[in-house]
Amino acid sequence: MKSNKQSMSSRMSYAFGAFGNDVFFATLSTYFIMFVTTHLFNSGNAAQNDKMISIITLVIFLLRFVELAIDPFIGNAIDNTISRWGKFKPWVVIGGTVGSIALVILFTNMGGLNKSNPFVYLVLFALIYITMDIFYSFKDIGFWSMIPALTFDSREREKTATFARIGSTLGANLVGVVVMPLVLFFSLNHNGGTGDTRGWFWFAVIIAGVAWISSIVVGIGTKEVDSDLRKNKEKTSFKNVIHILTHNDQLMWIALAYGLYTTGITLVNSLELYYFTFILGNASAFTIFASINVFTGLISVALFPKLADKLNRRSLFFWCILTMTVGIILFVIAGTSLPLVILAAQLFAIPQPLVFLVVLMTISDSVEYGQLKLGHRDESLTLSVRPLLDKLAGAISNGVVGLTAVAAGMTTGATAASITGSGQLIFKVIMFGVPFIVIIIGTFVFYKKVTLTEKKHAEIVDQLEKTWGKEFVVSSSDDEIIVPELAIGQSTFNAPIAGTLIALSDVKDKTFSSGSLGDGFGIIPTDGRVYAPFDGIVRVAFSTRHAVGLVSDSGVITLIHIGIGTVAMRGTGFVTYFERGQHVKKGDLLIEFWDKSIKDAGFDDTVIVTITNSAALSSLEHTKKSGSIVDKNDIILHLSKN
Repeated sequence: MKSNKQSMSSRMSYAFGAFGNDVFFATLSTYFIMFVTTHLFNSGNAAQNDKMISIITLVIFLLRFVELAIDPFIGNAIDNTISRWGKFKPWVVIGGTVGSIALVILFTNMGGLNKSNPFVYLVLFALIYITMDIFYSFKDIGFWSMIPALTFDSREREKTATFARIGSTLGANLVGVVVMPLVLFFSLNHNGGTGDTRGWFWFAVIIAGVAWISSIVVGIGTKEVDSDLRKNKEKTSFKNVIHILTHNDQLMWIALAYGLYTTGITLVNSLELYYFTFILGNASAFTIFASINVFTGLISVALFPKLADKLNRRSLFFWCILTMTVGIILFVIAGTSLPLVILAAQLFAIPQPLVFLVVLMTISDSVEYGQLKLGHRDESLTLSVRPLLDKLAGAISNGVVGLTAVAAGMTTGATAASITGSGQLIFKVIMFGVPFIVIIIGTFVFYKKVTLTEKKHAEIVDQLEKTWGKEFVVSSSDDEIIVPELAIGQSTFNAPIAGTLIALSDVKDKTFSSGSLGDGFGIIPTDGRVYAPFDGIVRVAFSTRHAVGLVSDSGVITLIHIGIGTVAMRGTGFVTYFERGQHVKKGDLLIEFWDKSIKDAGFDDTVIVTITNSAALSSLEHTKKSGSIVDKNDIILHLSKN
C-alpha cells in the first residue's frame, strides 16, 4: 500500500488555507453588512439612504437563499471534476481568486454608481455578489472536502483536521481583532470611530489578499491521493437531504435544534460590533473582545474531549446554554460599562465552539442511527445538513441585521450620541430578546427529542457490526460498492494479527461465542497491527475504528472485531489505513491499535474473527489448534464451496 504520511508542510498549507477561508467568511458574514449600513450610502438624504440599505439587505438575503439552492449542484460539479491537479484544488484556487476580486469590488461604490445611477448599481451589485458567493462556495466545499483526499490514514486525517481547526479558529477570530484598527488606520476621517470608505476598502483588500494567498498555498502545498475510491458515487440534492431528514428522526431533531440555535447566536455575533460602536460608543474596544476570543476559542476546542468525557455531551450542551444565557442577561444590563460588556460577550462566546462540537458529533453519530433504522448508510448527505443550516442562519442574520440598523438609526453618519432611546430599545430587542427566545426553543427541542447519546450510539454500532454480514446485500444500490458473490472453489484465510489462537467458543462474548454470527476464531494479540487475511474489499468501515467488515474476492464475508466492549472507546487508540470500498491485498495493514489503552479502559483485548456467511460454505477447516502462536503469514482456515 502507498504511504499515507503527510509532510508538515502539507498540514501547515492546509491549516493556512483554513485560516484564509474563515478570514474571508467572517468578513463576508459579519463585517460586510456593517460597511453597507454605515458607509456605502451617503447621499445626504437619510430616507434615500435607508431605502437603498433596505434594498441591498433584501438583495443579499435573497441571493444567499439562491446560493443555498445552488450548493448541491456545486458539490456535484466538484465531485465530477477531473484534472491533473486533482479534484478539489482547482476549485480552491479558482474560487479563492474570483471570490477575492469580487469582495474588493463590493467594498466600493463602483465609481459612484450608488449615487449617480442606483438602479444600475443594484443590478451590478447583485451580479457581483452572487458571483462571489457561488465561487466562495466552490472554494469552501472543495476545501473542506479535501481531508479524505489527502490521506486514507485516520491518524493523519485527525492531525490535518486539528491543524485546520486551529487555523479556522484563528482566522475567524483575528478578523475581529484587526477590523477596526485597519479601518481606522487607512481612514482619512474617523467618523466617530467607524472610519470611512477608504479605510473599509483597504481592509477588504488586505482580507482578500490573505484569502487569495491562502488558496494558492493550498494549491501548491498539498497533494491529493489518486484513488478509484474517490470517484463520485453519491449525488447530493435538496430532495435527498429532505428525504434523509424526514426518515432519520434523530437527524431531523438535532437539525431543528441546531438550526434554531445557530440562527440565534449568528444574529448576536453579527450585531456585536454595532453594540460596541453605537451603544458602548467605543468601536476600538471591539478589538479587546476579539483578541480575548482568539485564546478562549482555542482553549474551548482543546478542552472539549475532557469536558465531554467528564460531563457527557448532553450535559455539556446544557451547561453551555446556561452559560450563554447568563451572558445574554449580563449583556442586557451592561450598558456602557466596558468590563461588564467584555465579560458578557465572553460568557456568550466561550461555549460556542463546545456546542458546535457537540452538535457535530451528534450529527456524525446519526449516520449509524440512520443506517440501523433505514438499512442503508447516507454519510455525505447526513453531514451536509450542518453546513446548510449555518448558511441558512447567515442568510437570515444578514437580512435582520440590515433592517435592524435602519430601524435603530445605526446607518451612515450615526454615532452613539445620535442613537435615540427607542433606537436602542429596538436594537437590544433584536440583539438579545429574539436570539434568546430562539436559542431556548432550540434547547427545548434538544432536551425533548434528541436522545442519541454516546451510550446509545455505542449500542447501535455494536448491533450494526454484529448484524451487517447477516443482512449483507451483494450489490447495494445506495452506495454502488460492487462486491463478488460467494464463488465455487477453495480459498484460504490467514491470521489477521499475531498472537495466541483461541476457539471462538472461548471468546468472552456470548453473541460471538455462540456462533450466531458465523464460525470463526479469536486471537489474544501480542501485536497491535491488524492485516488483511485475504484479497478483497473493505465493505464496512466503522466510525469507532475498532472493527472492519471485509468481503474476499471469492465472496467470503468476514468481520474482524478488536476487543470486547471497545466500541465505547469511540476510536481512541485506534488508527485505520483504509477507506470504505477500498480493494486490499492479503497482508495489507488495515488497523493499528494501542493494546495498553484497551486494557487500561478495562476491556478484553481479544481480536475476534467471524465468517458471517460460513453457513453457505461446503466446508470450513481450522488448520491450527487452540493455543497455537500465529502471525499474519499463517493460514488459519481452509474454505470451500461446491
